[in-house]
Amino acid sequence: MLDPQELERYARHIVLRDVGGPGQAKLKAARVLVVGAGGLGAPVLLYLAAAGVGTLGVIDDDAVSLSNLQRQVIFSTDDIGAPKADRAADAVTRLNPHVKVETHQTRLTAANALDLISRYDIVADGSDNFATRYLVADACYFAKKPLITAALGTFDGSLTSIRAHERQADGTPNPTYRCLFPEPPPAGMVPACAEAGVLGAMPGVLGSLMALEVIREIVGFGEGLVGRLLMIDARSMRFETLDYAWDPDNPLSGRTPTITDLSIHA
Repeated sequence: MLDPQELERYARHIVLRDVGGPGQAKLKAARVLVVGAGGLGAPVLLYLAAAGVGTLGVIDDDAVSLSNLQRQVIFSTDDIGAPKADRAADAVTRLNPHVKVETHQTRLTAANALDLISRYDIVADGSDNFATRYLVADACYFAKKPLITAALGTFDGSLTSIRAHERQADGTPNPTYRCLFPEPPPAGMVPACAEAGVLGAMPGVLGSLMALEVIREIVGFGEGLVGRLLMIDARSMRFETLDYAWDPDNPLSGRTPTITDLSIHA
């Protein structure tokens, strides 16, 4: 049930035909884990909190630095040196005290991924490295949890939704992250943000789209991004969508899987 304050807070949702009271109740009951409280995680956390997601988990083992503030809008100058997870939780609570925040000030590993992910209904991955993205995607497959995952470049980004534990109407499995990207690029081929840079507003655009996709998955309206990769090019302001499908040779959910647990990430 929504109390009078919540009814007023979420009034613009409740009058939406595709959301309404039932959709807002689904948001309140939902538990979402946000991996990373950085450039992508910041807008995801703020918009999901504003939307009234009942419980937000945030996992990040980093501390706020001055260089983060160019794009990580959930933090302020006074937060420099403080744990990101704690400061992100404070920002969420200030925005919406109806939202419960669970902080995990640790790094996601093969040892803790399944336990953490299994506690939530859906995962939004805003991590900044390939190792974590593959770990999260594999763990979501084994935990049978939907995943919204995004990646940033200097002036570009991409976003998709993965429900690899489910099948399509014709019985074909939904694609995994490894159907789209079979394996990570060789070390050093893709420079890190600190080396290559990133346009400050770009994570805000992509993170907001991540939050939108999480909300759509929870409420259940529109056409999601399962089997579709949304690509954004900020130089030309171009949005394109690439279709992708289940690969029977993928090592996770293919006909002869070779990845049967998370030991590959240990």
